[in-house]
Amino acid sequence: MKLWQKALLALAIPAVACGGKHETKETAPTAIVAATAKAEAVEIADRVELYGTVAADSTAAIGSRVMANVVAVPAKVGDRVNRGDVLVEIDPQTAKGQEAQARGALAQARAALALAERNHQRFLALAKSGSASELELDMARMQYEQARGAVQQGEGAVEAASSVARESRVVAPFAGRVAARMVEPGDLAAPGRPLVTVESAAGRRLVASVPASTATAAGLSAGQKLAVRIDGVAAELAGTVVEISPGADPTSHTFTAKIELRGAPVATGLTGRAYLDTGKRRAVLVPAGAVVPSGGVSMVAVRDADGKARSRAVTTGETRDGKVEILSGLTGSETVLVGLASLPPDGTPVSEAGR
Repeated sequence: MKLWQKALLALAIPAVACGGKHETKETAPTAIVAATAKAEAVEIADRVELYGTVAADSTAAIGSRVMANVVAVPAKVGDRVNRGDVLVEIDPQTAKGQEAQARGALAQARAALALAERNHQRFLALAKSGSASELELDMARMQYEQARGAVQQGEGAVEAASSVARESRVVAPFAGRVAARMVEPGDLAAPGRPLVTVESAAGRRLVASVPASTATAAGLSAGQKLAVRIDGVAAELAGTVVEISPGADPTSHTFTAKIELRGAPVATGLTGRAYLDTGKRRAVLVPAGAVVPSGGVSMVAVRDADGKARSRAVTTGETRDGKVEILSGLTGSETVLVGLASLPPDGTPVSEAGR
């Protein structure tokens, strides 16, 4: 063996001797102190969510039968108005001209009636003396009746023209708020065109669609009490079904239910949900503080029989009174950790807070 080979062999022997055994010690998880609670297996009401939109008790899209230019629009969106307040002013000249024409026609009809009545009386007298034939008397009677009908027609035309003329000032039909303004000065008002929308200030309803199968199974009816939550409103509101359509919509196969809201006032147009109880079912509930979001998954830390933490992935349902329904992942007999900011490593010893 050459000298350099002997030197390498001498260096390798101690290295092999030192690396024969290499042991690593795992660090035990640090014990934690946490509040605990029991997962409860209980029977709860089986709820169905009915989605809807908040509407006012009364809403009116107000127009006018006058076809003329809009002169002024005193109403602004959001304004409070009382019944009879002027919302829109329309140029009255056209309507006034039509009323004047109707009154002129009525005056002519009344003059013709007076003449026909005197002529009829004359023929009655002549007929009694035998100086007028039955045909002449019948003709005089017919002209009289025609003239009387023309007067009645003229009176109706005057009344109609007068009512149209009065609509040159569009007024609020009830007290409330201006919800929308669809015209500006200079626009043309026309029959059938809404000018302003007014909604009642008090009273709100959730207009919800109810699947036909749900309505039948739950026996939904007027007077039924429902819990309601409105998006953007923290408190749960009490609702009462005040109207329900007698038949289902043939396209969507849903009934329309109007649910009167009680509690804090809410704005129209908001979306919300009414909760309809359809029966009872078994559910597992844990405090809301026991659920820890982790990477887009809901997790719960459970203390096992040895007093160590074990992580469970769970599927959550709705939250009721500070408790979350667990749809899967727990059976209802576990002890869960509450108030954790993050999940402890599996196997971490757990001491119950307060002990």
